[in-house]
Amino acid sequence: MNDKLGLPVGTTLDRFIMRKQEDFPFATGELSQLLRDIALAAKIVNREINRAGLLDVTGAYGQQNVQGEDQQKLDVIANIRFIRALRNGGEVCTIISEEEDDAIQTGNTRGKYIVAIDPLDGSSNIDVNVSIGTIFSIYRRTSEQGCDGTMADCLQPGVNQVGAGYIIYGSSTMLVYTTGNGVNGFTYDPTLGEFFLSHPNICTPKTGKIYSINEGTYNFFPEGVKQYVQYCKDNEYSARYIGSLVGDFHRNLLKGGIYIYPSTSKVPKGKLRLMYECNALAFIVEQAGGKATNGSERIMELVPTELHQRCPLFIGSPEMVDKAEEFLKAEVAVN
Repeated sequence: MNDKLGLPVGTTLDRFIMRKQEDFPFATGELSQLLRDIALAAKIVNREINRAGLLDVTGAYGQQNVQGEDQQKLDVIANIRFIRALRNGGEVCTIISEEEDDAIQTGNTRGKYIVAIDPLDGSSNIDVNVSIGTIFSIYRRTSEQGCDGTMADCLQPGVNQVGAGYIIYGSSTMLVYTTGNGVNGFTYDPTLGEFFLSHPNICTPKTGKIYSINEGTYNFFPEGVKQYVQYCKDNEYSARYIGSLVGDFHRNLLKGGIYIYPSTSKVPKGKLRLMYECNALAFIVEQAGGKATNGSERIMELVPTELHQRCPLFIGSPEMVDKAEEFLKAEVAVN
């Protein structure tokens, strides 16, 4: 008889959160409940994604978001699900979403938290069953309770995050998060409807052999980025890029690697969003022992000036990010 058949499934997300609540002496349970609200919405979105081909919710929605990008039907569905869960939970006073022009006031004026969220990253890949995901950041409000959150509450630098995470919907669905005390990953068991701890205390390798960048725009890269890409080729690194930030980041976090979305001559400010993507992943990778910069500055120290601010991103194993920065600094020195 297989001895493993009788083993317990493991620690559920709810139980893990309760155990870790003592790490936050300033909290009285709201942050823990907020994480549960996000997990609940993730379960619902996971169900919608798995049924997408049967329910005709793939493809374009017919409108554009504030960035001028075509919204997918699942973008809209995921946005609605997460906003509803966060509003009903009561812990969040204000939500900023990649899919919304302006900040959303939940009506929970006593709520202590601000959430920045990309409800469905990489959703254009849903039609071909490529991994997609949700990215979120959590901040404590700086304004007084009893009123709506302010723009100052929303435009906080990444160093002020009290929590961040992502959900990856792929061959299995995982929720990975940090509250500043390491990074832990939970895999969803749909038969039980629970997330179980599967990747405790994630630590990213100091270096790796994977580089992830869209080489289709190579001609528009800064010279330093071109030289780093050539360095990767010369050292026989593996190129892995699927066009889903969460998917590429998750692989590199576990296996070691670097993800690069640089500024280009076409997009001089970069394309990724500081508030909805870069800050959250920077917090996670740093807690796992990695590094995240815009090519010269630490991502989490950048002070945002607008909700949908864009930013270049170099993120992953610290030695690989350092090497990429060396090439960029050499380009600056020459110029």
